[in-house]
Amino acid sequence: MPIVDDPAPRPDDPFEDLVLDEDFVRGATVKEQSGRSRMLAAKWKRQPPRPEPWRASADPAPAARRRFGRRPKPVDPWGRPKKRNWQTPLFVVLAAAVTLAALNVDRLHGWYERSRGSSAVPAAGPGSASATAAPPTADPGTPTVDRPWADSPADTWQAGPEALAMPEAKGVGVFGKGDVAGLLGKVRQYLVLTNLDPRTIAGETPTDALALLDREARADLEKALAHPTADQDATSWLSRFDPHRSVPVTDVVKVQGRTTFESDGDRGLLVHTDYIFVYALKPGPDAGAPRPGQSSGGTAKPVAWKTGGGVRVEREIVRRQQDFRFYDPARYQVQRGKLVLDKGRADFGNNVCDMGSGYLETDFSIGFDFGTGEPHTGPTVDPYDPNRPLDDHQGCGTLSRS
Repeated sequence: MPIVDDPAPRPDDPFEDLVLDEDFVRGATVKEQSGRSRMLAAKWKRQPPRPEPWRASADPAPAARRRFGRRPKPVDPWGRPKKRNWQTPLFVVLAAAVTLAALNVDRLHGWYERSRGSSAVPAAGPGSASATAAPPTADPGTPTVDRPWADSPADTWQAGPEALAMPEAKGVGVFGKGDVAGLLGKVRQYLVLTNLDPRTIAGETPTDALALLDREARADLEKALAHPTADQDATSWLSRFDPHRSVPVTDVVKVQGRTTFESDGDRGLLVHTDYIFVYALKPGPDAGAPRPGQSSGGTAKPVAWKTGGGVRVEREIVRRQQDFRFYDPARYQVQRGKLVLDKGRADFGNNVCDMGSGYLETDFSIGFDFGTGEPHTGPTVDPYDPNRPLDDHQGCGTLSRS
């Protein structure tokens, strides 16, 4: 092969018959550098290259995993680290929180009040009150205008005429079933007019009740109404209050008891009634003041009718046992359809001990100094006990509850 420096052929040249075709080039184990590579190599020998800023590849290879399985931070096509889109998740969380707060605003307010306590609101000064502060409340067992039967057995009792259920009628002696049913109806009507009628309770004359009685019983009641005494007081027959001293806080009267009847032999029919009536009252304008002719020693004066729950309310518990007799009209001269009062007893719980005014007088003595009055010498009793016998004891007893 001719050489530039040596144009004459050399003897015994080993490459004389070598053909530099395409197969020879592909099979070469050593490849000659390109002209640019040789030029740059010669240049860098004389003048080393200067470092240049790093530039990402236009088509970067996938990021390799690092040790411990942690991935490197991704980059965008321009080689800048990709920023996480934290705004969108934050907006989602805030929107959810606002929605939940709107749906549970009351609970949120309660949580705030419990967590901050009273320190979040400045304390009110003397003589002032917070505009949002709840008014003081009475003890749960104290009767109030809104809850007159609080902590009382009467709270679960029936009220009004519906509580006066008469037994099923049946024939007794000369009285057939229909006759007995009619007489029981008159007894019930009398009990309603004398113990449940708001007009009678408010102190009015019970004209309709008087019309149901026979002449003798009517005369006795009219006398007791016109001229009451300790021995003959109208309250032995009916429940009435002086509106100047005791005012009902409701027309509702709680009732518990029963009516029974039996044959009375030749004398006819005997009806027994035994009921407890509970009234809720507040003091009237003259509560605690002495009645005309009653000496108070100059000390009877109202002190305070207000309690923590508002107006003072007391309950009066009246138990009445009254027998009604219906004679055989064929054997006795009677007024047909009229009621004959037989034996009767009454007990007044939470009433002042001095009787004889013709009215029930609820004991509002707490907050009063009467200076007079009968001392409590009688036994302690439960006025709500329907099985307690009503004896003829004299004296002023004590209640176990009211």
